[in-house]
Amino acid sequence: MSLPVAFWDSSALIPLCSQQIQTERATGLFAVNGVAVWWATSVEIVSGLTRLRRMGEVGEDDFLAGKEILQIIAATWVSVRPSAKIASKASSLLEIYPLRGADALQLAAAWEWCEGKPKGRVFLTFDQRLGDAAAQAGFTLK
Repeated sequence: MSLPVAFWDSSALIPLCSQQIQTERATGLFAVNGVAVWWATSVEIVSGLTRLRRMGEVGEDDFLAGKEILQIIAATWVSVRPSAKIASKASSLLEIYPLRGADALQLAAAWEWCEGKPKGRVFLTFDQRLGDAAAQAGFTLK
């Protein structure tokens, strides 16, 4: 039996790759939700892991282990590819919600993933601003 797929922000995936405050919550969500992401998610996760290493919150071994976990997760996820339609939607989202450019692109990719029908579709993020925008756009947050 396959899991229902949710759209995941990197803020909810990084705790799967590195021990964080939200790791237990992320692990629980991962146990019951498949993963859909926007095309740049792996870059965002490596960026987050690199930041944790630079800040001394993870050592080199944990950093490398996190990258390996990322590869395992990425092998199973559905990735929404970039398009002019997503770029256009992201631009319009910036006028509606107080988002950064990358977050608007991510929300636009989620919109594309659900074919413009967010009702009942799950959007997983640990980022408050992105979560607020996703909820206002009609996605279900968990």
